[in-house]
Amino acid sequence: MPAEHARPLGGVAAGLALVVLATLVGVAAQRVAGAGTTPAAAGDVTPTGHTTTVTVTTEDMRFHPDHISVPAGDRLVVELANHDRRRHDLVLDTGAKTGTVAAGGTARLDAGVIGGTVEGWCSLPGHRQAGMTLTITVAGTHDHPTAPAEFTARDATAPPVPPERVHKVELRVREDARQHLWTFNGTAPGPTLRGRVGDTFEITLINDGTIDHGVDFHAGALAPDEPMRPIDPGERLTYTFTATRAGIWMYHCSTMPMLLHIGNGMYGAVIIDPPDLAPVDHEFVLVQSELYLGGDLAKMQADQPDAVVFNGHADQYTHRPLQTRAGQRIRVWVLDAGPSRGSAFHIVGAQFDTVYREGQWLLRPGDPGGAQVLDLSPAAGGFVETTLAAAGHYPFVTHAMVDAERGARGIIEVS
Repeated sequence: MPAEHARPLGGVAAGLALVVLATLVGVAAQRVAGAGTTPAAAGDVTPTGHTTTVTVTTEDMRFHPDHISVPAGDRLVVELANHDRRRHDLVLDTGAKTGTVAAGGTARLDAGVIGGTVEGWCSLPGHRQAGMTLTITVAGTHDHPTAPAEFTARDATAPPVPPERVHKVELRVREDARQHLWTFNGTAPGPTLRGRVGDTFEITLINDGTIDHGVDFHAGALAPDEPMRPIDPGERLTYTFTATRAGIWMYHCSTMPMLLHIGNGMYGAVIIDPPDLAPVDHEFVLVQSELYLGGDLAKMQADQPDAVVFNGHADQYTHRPLQTRAGQRIRVWVLDAGPSRGSAFHIVGAQFDTVYREGQWLLRPGDPGGAQVLDLSPAAGGFVETTLAAAGHYPFVTHAMVDAERGARGIIEVS
């Protein structure tokens, strides 16, 4: 079975929690707006006379930590340190706020006596929407721990080409009602499969869910009537196809309405290498998709995603960059799983000398031209290659900037 780089569902839940908190709620720590002003207490609570002091830093358009738990009745003082490269301010929904804090600057915020949940944010244009939020809660009343478990980004390394020519793969349908996710093998996207032209894939689909599901592999070419039919809970189906053409191909649930099933997480990638594909130092796989919190079909039909993501989580590779070294050659496979929005993959500071899209070489090393973007429609895929000569941080995005700001972005860290 091909090597898989799939993160467990618990990580998906953590990533979804990050998205929810980064887009729908928030709080920041701050100082009193003016001399002699005391912030209003959050709820009716008897002051303890004790002060809790917490240090909060700003970096990469985030507050760290973004949750603060305080004993009921304590006064909270936040020491804010701006480690970002841009200015920020902090506004609490109690009315307390700081002035603008310059890069490298500090501020002290008296948040007042804490008796309930307080929300806050950075009020500079677009910063709150980009995720600069923080929540203050009374100890013991918040579902999230003060020091949440370390987030693990999904491994974006492409699986190697396995030596066998027949690939037997088991896909289990799993439904997570708490997160409204439907998945293959517990991850969204599902596992990345890999092979060569002429390889046979024997897929066993097992429906461990509560409704009917199916699967459609674009890497195969065969009548869909039987292999792509929906199966009921508890049933299994064997889907066999031979890969006859190269590319990065989408697979997804084939049950109607497909918009709902794909939008809820039932998609993945199959890489079929072009013949004589040259080796590179690093290969990455990025599956772009839309995220609709709560499995909201109305949002899907209106094309109003809560986030647009690479490999299932907004901004995960901004906080956990992909790694390479100066002078090494990289290949990035990109699949746009949609279900509805296109992708314009771009690496800031890089030019592509190789572009392969939908089975066609558009650019190869030695050609006089270069490329700045790999443009893909929903369900399309390809790869680009480049060499990043200098050490530094190279952001990658979809250049549809509204979707980049929704979370389809990351960083390649070159050492």
